[in-house]
Amino acid sequence: MNGGGERLVDGYALVVFDLDGVIYLIDRPIPGAVEAVARLHDEGRAVAYATNNASRRAADVADLLTGMGVQARPDEVLTSAAAAAQLLGERLPAGAPVLVVGAEALRSEVAAVGLKPVSRAEDSPVAVIQGYGPQVGWADLAEAAVAVRQGASWIATNTDRTLPSGRGPLPGNGALVAALATALGRQPDEVVGKPAPELFATAARRAGEGRTLVVGDRLDTDIEGANRAGLDSLLVLTGVSDVPELLAAPSDRRPTYVGWNLAGLFDPAEVVRVPAPAGDVGGWHVVTGTDGWELAGAGRPLDALAALCAVAWWHRPTGVPRAASAEAAQALDALGLAS
Repeated sequence: MNGGGERLVDGYALVVFDLDGVIYLIDRPIPGAVEAVARLHDEGRAVAYATNNASRRAADVADLLTGMGVQARPDEVLTSAAAAAQLLGERLPAGAPVLVVGAEALRSEVAAVGLKPVSRAEDSPVAVIQGYGPQVGWADLAEAAVAVRQGASWIATNTDRTLPSGRGPLPGNGALVAALATALGRQPDEVVGKPAPELFATAARRAGEGRTLVVGDRLDTDIEGANRAGLDSLLVLTGVSDVPELLAAPSDRRPTYVGWNLAGLFDPAEVVRVPAPAGDVGGWHVVTGTDGWELAGAGRPLDALAALCAVAWWHRPTGVPRAASAEAAQALDALGLAS
């Protein structure tokens, strides 16, 4: 993608969206998200939503989105809470007690698969399921620690370190999982949500023979999960991961495309494939040396980003790139790389 040609969305039968940081921030839609989803529906394109947030059931997520003006049906929503509960439902006998650390939605998902949600280690749970809940505290983690030490298996819905918010990143389920892991001296037996591939793989099966595009804002969950599922991905810069993180990304966390926001689905000028192919850098040139690296030329900031990704991922230069021209300085500033 270099500012002209085919729309990105035209190459895919299904678009799978992450929610926090892509469609909304907490309780407000991200500018352009409502219009982007409506346009996909108007064109008859299949849409799905995959979220690691285990504090809402699929129907609640669909209601939340609909209340924001985003068209969504419960069957289009895939949650880590439902996937984790389903996993336990397939492995445990009906009525087995499961200690739930998380929101009421997670308890409901556990009950929906025929298991018995409990809150105390003295209820002899055979498994602990841990998901995000804003009211989770020390007492909940203490019960989980005792249950796991007594032999219960430990399943985490996800390990997102943070949640995006209007005030910046806040502690996510991964932070609470880490606290319990520190107390137990080990990691969960299994993590179900992204970057595990199952949520995306489940969605992709709905596309049949068509191709699936994953749209996310986090390299460590959305993009790595898409890569593990063998799917193309679009990183939008409206949530957690930023350009410095992208430039430092290991190979398993590198997206197929990058866009400022969801406009990149429809406007070739608002998206770029990364890294830039050899000889096609949209007017930009990156030079590396013993004293660092430098961006020269002129063009779209997104093309500059593609050129920078090519150098950063293959040569691993240190420090922030310098600007060799006023145009380069403007591009680096737009990308959040101004020195």
